[in-house]
Amino acid sequence: MGNKKELSAEQRKELFKILKMRFEKNTTRHKGIEWVKVQTKLDANINNDRDEKLWSLNQMEETGGEPDVVGYDKKTDEYIFYDCSSESPLGRRSICYDKEALELRKENKPKNSAINMANFMGIEILNEEQYRELQKLGNIDMKTSSWVKTPVEIRKLGGAIFCDRRYNTIFVYHNGAESYYAARGFRGSLRV
Repeated sequence: MGNKKELSAEQRKELFKILKMRFEKNTTRHKGIEWVKVQTKLDANINNDRDEKLWSLNQMEETGGEPDVVGYDKKTDEYIFYDCSSESPLGRRSICYDKEALELRKENKPKNSAINMANFMGIEILNEEQYRELQKLGNIDMKTSSWVKTPVEIRKLGGAIFCDRRYNTIFVYHNGAESYYAARGFRGSLRV
């Protein structure tokens, strides 16, 4: 397998088993979508130029994101997966916003950044609108917070935004992009 972003047959089998169980347990997230069609789409990614999609889904799972189908795009014929874990994924916390912010830290640097990790994993960090869509599917980030894609204008000024849910309300906050906290990570999306 080397440096290629691919999964072994055993890893695929285990990932598909987890995804199917989560899909069947959380039917309100994907009304009108059938698992057999999702499975067919996932199978189509095996051993072709899109095999990295399965690797990316596995990365979402391994870092605690609990990916699940949240929609289907008819125009592109793609299923949309979001990180649906109840709290910000554990394997993606204590990170600043992006590479520039990471390089600005002189002391107590975090190990990584949200944008770097998302790029490596082959996923997109959720934007504020997507985060709000996800919150409609269940109460998330009741104890943690998640970086979201920051508008360029804010980022140019050194800031970044994150969201959480408190007091039955979705809050959007700002912080310096170089900040990081043990309870803040990020959520991603992937189209398959």
